[in-house]
Amino acid sequence: MHSILLSGMMDACRNAGDFQLEHLRTLTTDSISDKGLNQLVSFVDVESEKMLVQYLKKLRPDAGFITEENTAPNDSESHSVWIIDPLDGTTAPNDSESHSVWIIDPLDGTTNFLHGLQVFSISIALMENKIVTAGVIYAPALKEIFCAEKNGGAFLNNSPIKVSLTSELRESLIATGFPYYEFQQTRAYLDLLGELMKTTHGLRRLGSAAIDLAYTACGRFDGFYETGLNAWDVAAGALLVAEAGGVVSDFHQKENHLFGKQIVAANPTVYRQLQPLTQSYLG
Repeated sequence: MHSILLSGMMDACRNAGDFQLEHLRTLTTDSISDKGLNQLVSFVDVESEKMLVQYLKKLRPDAGFITEENTAPNDSESHSVWIIDPLDGTTAPNDSESHSVWIIDPLDGTTNFLHGLQVFSISIALMENKIVTAGVIYAPALKEIFCAEKNGGAFLNNSPIKVSLTSELRESLIATGFPYYEFQQTRAYLDLLGELMKTTHGLRRLGSAAIDLAYTACGRFDGFYETGLNAWDVAAGALLVAEAGGVVSDFHQKENHLFGKQIVAANPTVYRQLQPLTQSYLG
């Protein structure tokens, strides 16, 4: 049985997921905008986030919000926004009373969604005193919901999951993502792809980091790495991998994957072989 908190988080995801499925393949260009180079956003992203914020505020009224679309109100009563230090990624509440924060990606894989591909997800995590203690990733079109609580294990549709038992990088299937708008490391990224093409069973790029991490947690992928991600992309998924027996870090084996914009996650043996490569090529 899941806790009341985790059950509430899953209900929030299902509610927003139903809304997303209603609008899959129905959007017109006038309901889509561009936040920046290759950073698409639709009214489905925004409205989904509003739904999640409204639901989660009732579940934990004391918690603030870190959200991709910035729909949470910034007022002194709700303590709704945390401040992120861009230099070291540390966070602090905007007042002394708020020590919990929801981290929300309302639609991870927006480009997939807008093109009718069913690989998209909702990702929410609760961070308490700078530690992620609960996370849920829901893929509405795939009818899969992943959840985890710190020290409570990881689950897919209520069944326990574990990372893969693959022991060699050469026998692994690795997931990654391509940079959308930060292209300074393009050559290094391509060089690492070339190395892994020769030393693994293959590489996959699904277009949703949250799903990549969830699939790593349940053993479909043996490892995952990517740069340029934000906290809302990885918070829930990193907890899933850790609770499923995997290892998560930034490229330098430090615990700055949440706000450091780089992450590598894998089962323990593949991690020991994959992490040095990410550090060497991208670190």
